[in-house]
Amino acid sequence: MTAMLMKEETSYNPLDLAELVIMDRDWVFDRPGEGELIAEMSGAWCNYRIWFTWQEDSGGLTLSCALDSKLQKQSLTKVHSLLALVNEKMWLGHFDISSEDGAVVFRHSLLLIEGAGTTAEHLQQLLDIAISECDRFYPAFQSVVWGGKTAADALAIAMFETIAEA
Repeated sequence: MTAMLMKEETSYNPLDLAELVIMDRDWVFDRPGEGELIAEMSGAWCNYRIWFTWQEDSGGLTLSCALDSKLQKQSLTKVHSLLALVNEKMWLGHFDISSEDGAVVFRHSLLLIEGAGTTAEHLQQLLDIAISECDRFYPAFQSVVWGGKTAADALAIAMFETIAEA
């Protein structure tokens, strides 16, 4: 008698792992659909809305982190200039403006195909990077929108590093 091994088809959804990471951080979250996870958390400057989207057909996992800020229409040109300068400084991900609500959003996508997966540690690091970059550049966006600063001046504010404590 021949033994046949049947490969069990299991659906890989990295959002299940992302949910465990979010739960471990005690953040409020929701899974409105099979391909989406939304969470909220407090950053250094404002609240962030974080969401993971999983596109199973293409193997794309996207992490987005929206800053809780409202853009004035008259500041969009300066904000676009700032986005270009900020994105030059990014080593991972990028910032853009959401076409839905005009929010400034950090985004990064992973391609998880042909057996490639991710780990909880990897997702934790991605979240830490997203939050760190949002915290780092939030003052620059606010300086352009509400402070009347130029994009270059606002970037200088964000890039200023404090070396010691007074």
